[in-house]
Amino acid sequence: APQAPQHKWRSSLLPPSSLQISGDSAALLCLLSSYSPQGALVSWTLDGSEVTEGVVTRQDGRYSRSSVLTLSKARWEEGELYVCRVTHDGAPHEASFHKSRC
Repeated sequence: APQAPQHKWRSSLLPPSSLQISGDSAALLCLLSSYSPQGALVSWTLDGSEVTEGVVTRQDGRYSRSSVLTLSKARWEEGELYVCRVTHDGAPHEASFHKSRC
């Protein structure tokens, strides 16, 4: 029997710009694209602890979604490891950003 096509979905994590960091807050952007079926869940962790405050997730299209984590400048400066965790169809995937490596 023919197999259903496998959709290769992607997620990427974009750190705040240097211009943004010089202000009062910093935002990280997690982009998801090419996922099917619909229903991807996005969560954020900062140094291993889940973060729910300051998170806005939007459906940008039928198979794309974006999630923004906005932090105060102080919280951004304290943190080191930022992770956008995407769970889709029971399979988790993480996109991470180490601040000290940028």
